[in-house]
Amino acid sequence: MEIINRRQRMFSISRKLRREEKTVGFVPTMGALHAGHLALVQEARAANDIVVVSIFVNPTQFNNKGDLEKYPRDLTADAALLTEYDVDYIFAPEEHEIYGEGFSTYVNVEGITDTLEGASRPGHFRGVATIVTILFNTVRPDRAYFGQKDAQQVAVIRRLTADLGFETEVVVMPTIREASGLAMSSRNERLSAEERGKAVVLINALREAKLAFKKGERNASVLAQIVRDTVATEPLATIDYVAVIDRDSLQPIEKIGDGEALIAIAAEFAGVRLIDNVILNRKQ
Repeated sequence: MEIINRRQRMFSISRKLRREEKTVGFVPTMGALHAGHLALVQEARAANDIVVVSIFVNPTQFNNKGDLEKYPRDLTADAALLTEYDVDYIFAPEEHEIYGEGFSTYVNVEGITDTLEGASRPGHFRGVATIVTILFNTVRPDRAYFGQKDAQQVAVIRRLTADLGFETEVVVMPTIREASGLAMSSRNERLSAEERGKAVVLINALREAKLAFKKGERNASVLAQIVRDTVATEPLATIDYVAVIDRDSLQPIEKIGDGEALIAIAAEFAGVRLIDNVILNRKQ
């Protein structure tokens, strides 16, 4: 396994791999790796000749400077984990390698970035779209792997990939959860054991709504209210939004039909923002 810090070195390796006609699986991360990331790495390893994992805490997707400063960073620990998963390359550039002097080009995906996380975190998806564009251009992957927990991010990256003509297949893997049901996230590390236990109310609320859907409830406002009422039983939780939306377009739904839909939630626990979602009408 090689750790690469320079963009030019990653460019050279990417060109070499394409000449050799080797398939490249890519897992972009911001480090602080957990089992959710490692599930993506395992899938990439099983389906590709070469696996590249990027570790870069992207400053342009943080609209809160304090959140950026608190984000956990431990490249040594992350690299040790990835060694066990037979990763070929870790691309871990410094900020100046990505955003050089005079950097002034950003990527905006319009429409689907205006709601949910986009509304609550202005500029977030501009940062995501920009860094993904840079990474796709640098690594040139055949397949890139993302988790369903970040459902809006997945929709944005799919739109970006299609619109800008990247030859990269976007592979979405199910949310990996802790034994309690809490969606795995690097942010969970900032919660105390007690707070972490109480944060399980998010998935419990989503599962209550999904159960109501399975029993025949199709009114989106009723399902959303089930989620709100359940989360309201936990005083530590402050809801930002609960939304019932089309899985692809992210448009709000009034009544759920045959298409895939999401119930998505964002809430804050002791200053830590958590998101989660469940899929309704999942297609096989």
